[in-house]
Amino acid sequence: MNKLLFLIGLVASFAANAAWPEKPIKVVVPSPPGGPPDLIIRMINGRLATLLGQPVVVDNRPGAGGIVGTAFVAKSAPDGYTWLFTTASHVNTPPFNENVPFDPVKDFTHVTLAAQNFGQALSIPSSSPFRTVGDLVEFAKKNPGKLNYGSAGIGTASHIPAELMKSMSGTDIVAVQYKGVAEVMSDLMAGRIDLFFVGTQLAAQQVQAGRLRVLALTGAKRWKGLPAVPTMQEAGFKDYNLINWFGLWLPARAPADIVARIHAETVKALAEPAVRAQFDAQGLEAVGMPPAEFAKFVAKESEFINALARKILGKK
Repeated sequence: MNKLLFLIGLVASFAANAAWPEKPIKVVVPSPPGGPPDLIIRMINGRLATLLGQPVVVDNRPGAGGIVGTAFVAKSAPDGYTWLFTTASHVNTPPFNENVPFDPVKDFTHVTLAAQNFGQALSIPSSSPFRTVGDLVEFAKKNPGKLNYGSAGIGTASHIPAELMKSMSGTDIVAVQYKGVAEVMSDLMAGRIDLFFVGTQLAAQQVQAGRLRVLALTGAKRWKGLPAVPTMQEAGFKDYNLINWFGLWLPARAPADIVARIHAETVKALAEPAVRAQFDAQGLEAVGMPPAEFAKFVAKESEFINALARKILGKK
């Protein structure tokens, strides 16, 4: 009898999931509108809506460097109607904050790594006297605490590169925390902060407008959008290689068939020529990594950033 009930329940579950989706889908972006993850998901959510037959609505829930929105998804029902789309900060934030109410590996179902970039751009105001990373580091060493950098949150793609640079160079550069990238960029261009590690495309736009200067990129290879800009490795930081990536998650224990469907449709959306062209213009590479592979990737990245955080924070 128990086996029969189990089979009946299993068939009912499959039937319910086969009808999915039957209502609009919410994609939580745990950062303000206009930031990289928000722009990326909006490039493909229209195509996803067509493929899935239901609206795919972006829901920006910023706060605490992505913790607020991410925690919301972790506590949501694993029914396929609440997604999380965010950056590498998903694994970067927890090691730097003891009060994070979720585990980035165990509390989520890993759907796909959608895109990655060529690293962040070490950007300074165009009025800054620094011409190279060496100039900046030399000044910082001679003037501890005199320079500051903008951070869009603890553990974000703007915080980690700056702290790694400080650790490797032995400099004291003060962090100024903001709620999102747009706010930091405004203060950077106005000269109210000294430097900021920002996405390559956003940096390139402001370089062309004459508002910013980019000293280096954090990835291991140069980007064609800023061909004259060296990497941090070329600037003297051996083994420095940090890129930002963008992934899609559901709450833990989401049905495997729904996960497979979301992944398949996302890969189709990412393969659209118009999307590829937009990604290329933004300094991004489309990926579409399978769920099992993405789960391993996230676990490995989490281990790496935990070790890096201990080094930066001086913990064993």
